[in-house]
Amino acid sequence: MDNTERHAERIRTVGALSPAELAAFAAVAEYGGFRAAARRSGISPSALSHSVASLESRLNVQLFHRSTRNVSLTDAGKRFFARLRPALVEIADAADELGEFTSKPSGTLRINADAAAAEQVLAPLVLEFMAAFPDVRVEIVSERRLVDIAENGFDCGIRSSEIISEDMVAIPVGPMQQHIVVAAPSYLAGRPPLRSPAELRGQRCIQLRMPGGGMYRWEFERRGEALVVETAGGLVLDNSRLILAAAVHGYGLAYVTKWMASAALETGALVELLGEWTPPYPGLHLYYPRHRHLSASMRAFVSFLRDRKQAR
Repeated sequence: MDNTERHAERIRTVGALSPAELAAFAAVAEYGGFRAAARRSGISPSALSHSVASLESRLNVQLFHRSTRNVSLTDAGKRFFARLRPALVEIADAADELGEFTSKPSGTLRINADAAAAEQVLAPLVLEFMAAFPDVRVEIVSERRLVDIAENGFDCGIRSSEIISEDMVAIPVGPMQQHIVVAAPSYLAGRPPLRSPAELRGQRCIQLRMPGGGMYRWEFERRGEALVVETAGGLVLDNSRLILAAAVHGYGLAYVTKWMASAALETGALVELLGEWTPPYPGLHLYYPRHRHLSASMRAFVSFLRDRKQAR
C-alpha cells in the first residue's frame, strides 16, 4: 500500500467515527465520569453513555472501566484520549476563531469562590467584565469548601494562591492579602497590651470552624520566624463576617482579613494588634485546569483580567 492509499484509508477510518461520539468520550474522560460530564455539557448521562458505548463498539475496544461508584479510563482509553484531546482542542479553537468574525462571546461563565473572594471580585472585576461583554451570563457559586472545578462543572475558581494546586493556570486578580488580629476598644479596656502571639493563649479569641471540622489556627511571621497558634474562646463561628461582627461588639479578639475589617478600622470600631507579626501575602488568583479547552466567554474573561493587570 503506497502513501496515497494509506492516506485514503486513514480518511475512511476517521470518517467512520462519529464526532458526537468522540466528543462524548472526551467529555467523560475530561471530567472523570458521566454525571460530571453531563453537568458540564448539558447532555444527559444516558445519552453520553450510549454514545461512548457506540464508539467502543465501533472501535472494538473498551475505553472505560465502569462500576456503580467509579468510571476510569482503561489503558487503551488513556492512549486514545491522549492522542484525541489535542485534535479536539484544535477543532474547538478553529470554530471559536470563526465565531469571532460573527459574534461576541456569549453563554454562561460559572465561577466557584469562597464568599469573601466573591465579594472582592464582584465589584469591579466581574461587573466591569459584564459591561464589556453583555452577552455573557456570569454565575458565581460561593462556598467555603474547595471543590474540583472540572468535576463540578465550573469554568474557573477564585481562591487564595496558597491553596491552588500546581497543575492549574493561576492569574492574579487582586492586591496582596493580609490577615490581622483585631479587637474592639471596649474589649481592650483595662487589659495589658498584647505584645506577642504567645500571649493570645490568655485572651478570649473568636474561633473559626473550618469546613473539615477543625479549628482554624492563627498564623504569624516576623523576621523569618513563623508561628502557628491554637487559640481558645467560647464562641465558635463558621463565617468570617460573623466573627467580625462579634469582635465589633466587644466579645474578644478576631483574626480576619484587613480588607474585611477596613471599614471598622477606619471608624475606630476595631483596633489592629500585633501588626508586626502579620505581613501581607499573595492575594486571590483565578485558576483553571492547564490543559482544558477554554470557551469563548472564558477566554474573553482571561484576556480581560490580563489586560486590566497590564493597565495598572
